[in-house]
Amino acid sequence: MSFDLTGKRALVTGASRGIGRAVAVAYARAGADVAVLARNADLLEDVAGEIRALGRRAVVAQADVLEAETTRAAVTSAIAELGGLDVLVNNAGGNSFSIPVAQMRVSGWEKTMRLNLDSILHITQEALPALAEDKDGAIINVSSVAGLRGAPTMAHYGAAKAALLSLTQSLAIETAWMGIRVNALVPGWIDTDLTDFLRASEEAEKGTLSRVPMQRWGTAEEIAEPAVFLASSAAAFMTGQVLVVDGGLSAMP
Repeated sequence: MSFDLTGKRALVTGASRGIGRAVAVAYARAGADVAVLARNADLLEDVAGEIRALGRRAVVAQADVLEAETTRAAVTSAIAELGGLDVLVNNAGGNSFSIPVAQMRVSGWEKTMRLNLDSILHITQEALPALAEDKDGAIINVSSVAGLRGAPTMAHYGAAKAALLSLTQSLAIETAWMGIRVNALVPGWIDTDLTDFLRASEEAEKGTLSRVPMQRWGTAEEIAEPAVFLASSAAAFMTGQVLVVDGGLSAMP
């Protein structure tokens, strides 16, 4: 068993920054060729440059995952350019607001679901035939600790990420016979621009970290290494599982 990804072809969504970018680079470092998908072409070219500097092939796929047909086309094109697909990392997602349910606009709820759940359905459906070809495919769905328990003022995001965990387990059962493993990776509070709103004030940051036993933010690289594990043969008998990397947050009473 090995964490080596030599010869693997991976597609990472939301790869222009944060966790997605760290995963894409870690995969290249482990030997994989990587297609990177996100909205920002300039940032994608930057990460593609890092991948190529490691001696691996990089494919840039520009798409806004909120646009289903454009995203499906980008995924199909990226897989063709890679020459197939072995690993899919559904990382694209996020949350841009915090508000109680009673005051939430339905439009905000719907956009959150489209970004964090619907987009993963579109991408996964498009990728499944290629992942099944060699009977050795892997899907890693990036969820959140917000999906493990109540998330006051972030119910929209927590609900989407909880649904993703259920989707992960259902898909794992449905695709096991195809030789595809499907697991979820659950980061805690990670120091990226997507969590800037939790650092809006010293008080807000202190409140966030007060629930983390390790008393610090995680790094994108600390999520990328478990993502390498889930894609590798070291996790060959692991499917339908939820791997939590959160500094102990979910263990708190």
